[in-house]
Amino acid sequence: MNTELHLPLERRIGKRSASVIDKHLGLDTVGELLNYFPRRYLSRGELTPISKLPLDEEATLIARVLSNSTRQMRARRGSLTDVVVTDEASGEQIPGTLKISFFNGFRARSELQPGRRVMFSGKVSRYGGSLGMTNPDFMLLDEDPELAGSVDPEKLAAMPIPVYPATAKLTSWSIHKVITTLLDTIDVDSIEDPLPAEIASRENFLGVGEAYRLIHSPETAADWQRARDRFRYQEALVLQTALARRRAQLAAEEATARRPVPEGLLAAFDRQLPFTLTAGQAAVGKTLSHELAQDSPMNRLLQGEVGSGKTIVALRAMLQVVDAGGQAALLAPTEVLAAQHFDSIRRTLGPLARDGLFGGAGMLGGTGLLDSEAGNGPGSVQLALLTGSMPTADRKQAMLDAASGNAGIVIGTHALLSDKTSFQDLGLIVVDEQHRFGVEQRDALRAKANRPPHLLVMTATPIPRTVAMTVFGDLETSVLDELPAGRAPISTHVVGLAENPGWAGRIWKRSREEIDAGHQVYVVCPKIGDDDDGDFSPGEAEPSDAELSEEGPARELASVNAVVETLSQEPALRGVRVEPLHGRQDPALKSETMASFTANQTQLLVSTTVIEVGVDVHNATLMVILDADRFGISQLHQLRGRVGRGGLPGTCLLVTTLEPGHPSRRRLDAVASTTDGFELSQEDLKLRREGDILGASQSGGRSTLKLLRVLEHEDVIARARTDAQRLVADDPGLDGQQALAAAIDEYLNPEKEAFLERG
Repeated sequence: MNTELHLPLERRIGKRSASVIDKHLGLDTVGELLNYFPRRYLSRGELTPISKLPLDEEATLIARVLSNSTRQMRARRGSLTDVVVTDEASGEQIPGTLKISFFNGFRARSELQPGRRVMFSGKVSRYGGSLGMTNPDFMLLDEDPELAGSVDPEKLAAMPIPVYPATAKLTSWSIHKVITTLLDTIDVDSIEDPLPAEIASRENFLGVGEAYRLIHSPETAADWQRARDRFRYQEALVLQTALARRRAQLAAEEATARRPVPEGLLAAFDRQLPFTLTAGQAAVGKTLSHELAQDSPMNRLLQGEVGSGKTIVALRAMLQVVDAGGQAALLAPTEVLAAQHFDSIRRTLGPLARDGLFGGAGMLGGTGLLDSEAGNGPGSVQLALLTGSMPTADRKQAMLDAASGNAGIVIGTHALLSDKTSFQDLGLIVVDEQHRFGVEQRDALRAKANRPPHLLVMTATPIPRTVAMTVFGDLETSVLDELPAGRAPISTHVVGLAENPGWAGRIWKRSREEIDAGHQVYVVCPKIGDDDDGDFSPGEAEPSDAELSEEGPARELASVNAVVETLSQEPALRGVRVEPLHGRQDPALKSETMASFTANQTQLLVSTTVIEVGVDVHNATLMVILDADRFGISQLHQLRGRVGRGGLPGTCLLVTTLEPGHPSRRRLDAVASTTDGFELSQEDLKLRREGDILGASQSGGRSTLKLLRVLEHEDVIARARTDAQRLVADDPGLDGQQALAAAIDEYLNPEKEAFLERG
């Protein structure tokens, strides 16, 4: 199928050219090179705005030569040619200039004469406050020998110039030359089209062969735009069909139905709840109850605002499974969060809960239930906590309780994934903060079930609809966007120490005011100590390298150890109990510290992001985030959700030493402007690179998407999703769509497949 695309490049362009492409771009086949699309297109008649050139990155630009001068170098033999170019007439109000230096640049000295229009390719650097380039490659545009004589001058001036992602050793026009050579040596019209004929006709798309020609060698802007639109839709359809096929495969599996028990634990739990479920919690709970009762596995994503009550919804689902004779496992990313879930669920269940330290004999059918003393009523459910650093005896007991079925609900970290951990009848897996886990980890837990288990993945980081469709298309989605009664508003302020140094002391006086009022304070730092670079959570959205590179000289970041030491000497906090908390502490110490803070014995907790999710201390009203610009939008939103949880108004101070107007302060301004997580998720996607959210940091490799942009192309994704669902419904195995099936296999290498199957 599409055998031409799978041919080694050397069979079509020669061993030498193929070797260069493989070395610099990592492309081995005809299809990989054809699908190496231009990043953008330049017009020969336009100049590139110099002010918009990316610093310290390879860039391709068109500019006009302003001056050319050569001098002998003093410190070494040879000459230095300085060429100054301008973007005058590029549309910029104030023309920019760029100094380009060539060492022993004999060709540059003779060819780059004033007035010439030239395309340059090289790294943009800063010299003494001005932008510059050193020894870039260049091509004269007013004397193109390959096109001279074959294209009339007017047509030549209108032809777009494809600009490819290039490297320091391989220019954009070199890549283009190799691709045009490839197009001349293969029959692109023989390539089978992955798009079904009826879709291509409906959308009036170009054929796949013509699209390849026009995206790489367009004669007009309309040419590459039509080709790009076609390949963009193809990318969306391949992606959505892969997801739809996976969803169909999951739905075809046979799970054990976990039907509600009228007078079981869930009914007893609902009767004792001291509050009324929100309308959203009730609606989602009804959906989960219905899906758990089916003999096909539930696969659902539950997303909602910080504090929207996802845990209660998940607990009710777990109780339904326990009522039906099964077990539920709750997988949490950190020991702090696992312990918090264990304590919170045990506290919420009240007399309906017991753990391995209490209870005893009397198990009914290995379901994790215990008869009540009178022999009537719903009984209780045994809880077990399993983490990697528990004392050996406790860990062995928890594993025994899970394997025997004594424990109806098992809460744990990666220890749940161990080969030594087993379950008697695992019926439901709940994954909290799903973005912290890879597909292998989730599947390792799934494999411990006798039959395909039901799956509920939760996230407190709201996901834009387009991202949900693109990344979690194999999961049904539920949203909780309503906060329970009693949640107080949180006010957020950016504290800029660069413009107001005096605020540094005021932060601790403000903290003392909260403590004197009987409340508690969180202080969050990006580092544990001076010997590390940070304590970011795995998979979290850190600032991009480009943003951090603009900070200038390295600055000392706040660390937990240093801040604890400083605050112990702070006059405003005299007499206040201050304790540290971070991921490298002994688990027993972490538990003791959290217990002390929960009991208001510790008034101020200095922590890393281990308190980002799940921590629920109702008396905490102030959060101070030091060097807040080092965190992503979703992290900041999660962190501030730790205050204002007990009916008391919360305050969050985002402290930064960066100057106003710095790009990284945009995140802080965005977080301070709204507490709407869904609005922030949109802003987050705008500020971050596409690859950050859909590529390397999520899947472990290159950005999965080439032409598709999830915020800009929602209509394309939605249409492709509808088409994909219809195609899979009509032909689950895609037997009648061999070219599309082959495109899916080609697109989904193991790395990208893991990206799709996250959950």
